[in-house]
Amino acid sequence: QPITENQRLFSIAVGRVQYLHLVAKKLFSDFENSLQLEDQRQLNKIFLQDFCHSDYFLSPIDKHETQRSSVLKLLSISYRLIESWEFSSRFLVAGFAVRTQVTSKLSELKTGLMKLIEANQDGASGFSESSVIQLTPYGNYYQSVGVDESFRRNYELFACFKKDMHKVETYLTVAKCRLSPEANCTL
Repeated sequence: QPITENQRLFSIAVGRVQYLHLVAKKLFSDFENSLQLEDQRQLNKIFLQDFCHSDYFLSPIDKHETQRSSVLKLLSISYRLIESWEFSSRFLVAGFAVRTQVTSKLSELKTGLMKLIEANQDGASGFSESSVIQLTPYGNYYQSVGVDESFRRNYELFACFKKDMHKVETYLTVAKCRLSPEANCTL
C-alpha cells in the first residue's frame, strides 16, 4: 500500500529524533567519561535529587499511559519538549559543528511536528504555536557560576537533553506506529 504524506512526515520526524537521541547519548557519555570517578558519583547523586526543566510538562508517567495517549497529545508534548531545547541546545558544551547541527535538527523537527499536529487535529481543539507556554529553559542555568557549579550544570544539561530526546523518540515512535493498523505498538 502507498505511503501517505502523514506516514512520510512521521518517518522523517522519527529519524530526526533518533539522530538527536544518539547525539545526546554521545555528548552525555563523553562528558561523563571526562570526569574522575568520584566526580561522576557525586554528580549522579545530585542529579537524582534534581529534576529536568521538562519534568514540569504534563506528560505520560509510564509506558501504559503513553500507550493510552492520543496521537495529538503525544505530538503536542513532543513539540513542547523540542521547543524547550531550541535555545538551550546552544549551551551544550560540544564542538561548534555539533552544536550547530543539533540546533538545526531541533528546528527542522519542530517544523515537522507542527505539520503533523495540524494534520492530526481532526476537529480537536486547536493547537497553535502561540498556545505553547513559554518557559525560560532551565531556569537560572545561564547565570555565571564557579567551576564546580559549572560541571554540575553541564552534567544536568546533558542528562536532561538525553532524557528528553528519549521521551520524544518514544512518543513519536508510538504515534507513528498507530498509523499502521497491522503494527504491534507495544513498548
